[in-house]
Amino acid sequence: MDILKIIHDCATSNHARIGIGVGSKNPGEVVKGAEKASEFADVVLVGREEDLRGFNLEVAYSEDPPRTLVELLASGEIDGAVRGSLGSKRTLGVLKERFGLERLYRVSLLASSDGAPFFFAPVGIDEGETIADRLVLAEKGCGFIKRLGITPRVGVLSGGRFDDIGRSHAVDQSLAEGEFIAASLQRAGVDATHCTVLVEDAVRNANFIIAPSGITGNLMYRALVLIGGGDGFGAPVLMNHVFVDTSRAKGDYSKPIMLASALTK
Repeated sequence: MDILKIIHDCATSNHARIGIGVGSKNPGEVVKGAEKASEFADVVLVGREEDLRGFNLEVAYSEDPPRTLVELLASGEIDGAVRGSLGSKRTLGVLKERFGLERLYRVSLLASSDGAPFFFAPVGIDEGETIADRLVLAEKGCGFIKRLGITPRVGVLSGGRFDDIGRSHAVDQSLAEGEFIAASLQRAGVDATHCTVLVEDAVRNANFIIAPSGITGNLMYRALVLIGGGDGFGAPVLMNHVFVDTSRAKGDYSKPIMLASALTK
């Protein structure tokens, strides 16, 4: 099952109206991605007037772009939203407040350097801190993946191999947690495997990988996408409305726009 082809085809078919936030630093980079995404969506740029003069796409000028982006989503004026280059803390804070979300759960779509796509979580440094958090994230993530017509196969990671048991209390605990999470998902009817520390096996055999913590997941994301030649397509927030989070450290904004458009129906 080709995940990226499914998303590409859904986005092209939906051709949704997607808003993307544009920050003051290098707005042309976001606009370039928005123009490139014209085959997937009708894009609305949301940002300050002084940052968006002279561009040919539809624009929603605002002195508070995070607030405007979220309000456009809440009102239905756009079908989905992409954070773009707006600040994470402020934008996600407004999103939580407007939709009454106690906390946010996100699942990233990544691709390895040889082009193998997979969903991945947790990616935020304050996410997945407990077994319960990771179980909720895995369960919600599986539901999200099914929305795309994809059957999730979960690979749960931990901090060592089984023959490392006894070398470190932290490693022993991580392995036990990985076993528990995989077994719990299996009891819930999910195709799940505890892949231990063997991320290479997880990428080869699963399409949804659960890291041992948000800090580990964030480091893995950065090592893969910013250093190791992999790619990132954004991290949808697991909610009823379509909101795709993005990293300002990685440039091509056409990909999260494509993902957002694919998720709108």
